Amino acid sequence: MSPKPLLFCLLFFALSSKAQSNWQEFKKLSSLKKTWVLLHPFKAKKALIVSREASRISDSIRVSSLLDGDFSGGKVDAFRHAFWMALLQQEIGKNSARSLGKAHEKENYQTYKKRKLEDGVVPDQISSEMDLFNNEIGLTLSEKGGKLPKNGLIYRIINAIHQGKLKIIKKDKKGNFLTCDDKVIPKKNLLGKWKNNKCLVNSNYQQ
Repeated sequence: MSPKPLLFCLLFFALSSKAQSNWQEFKKLSSLKKTWVLLHPFKAKKALIVSREASRISDSIRVSSLLDGDFSGGKVDAFRHAFWMALLQQEIGKNSARSLGKAHEKENYQTYKKRKLEDGVVPDQISSEMDLFNNEIGLTLSEKGGKLPKNGLIYRIINAIHQGKLKIIKKDKKGNFLTCDDKVIPKKNLLGKWKNNKCLVNSNYQQ
């Protein structure tokens, strides 16, 4: 069998018994994530399930009082990435989880170039740096095949955030982005720019 039909068959059976539905989802992915799926056909189904679960739990954390409710550069954003990676590592291993996280961040650069919104804002370089850092922390908080209960993993990551082990983007109490020397960055200075003066700080930073 030639490589292309073989990859198609692997993908077809790996995603799930609901192959037609998942094929439609596959077609919606960016080229980077499609490549990841094709390189990890037997892990794709687990990754999809984990990704949905991470999003669901992050949405719940967002409306709770456990963190700051900030899904764009804040503690909830940090939680989402670390939790996603920790869950992925338990299911598919560190290297596969890391490569999927990197594909997502490369996708964000494509999103920036197309000016599409991610979580209500156009992605930028500092956001990707934050995400990649928090991804790596997430990978230190679990292990492949680990049996840590989901609630235990949630609170392990929340504790790491409160201890300042993750990164967030510096803002004031009004939600304005700040430079590292505490100057408000005008919104017009951020429009259409991949590189800007936003500042990464430890996740226990108090506004």
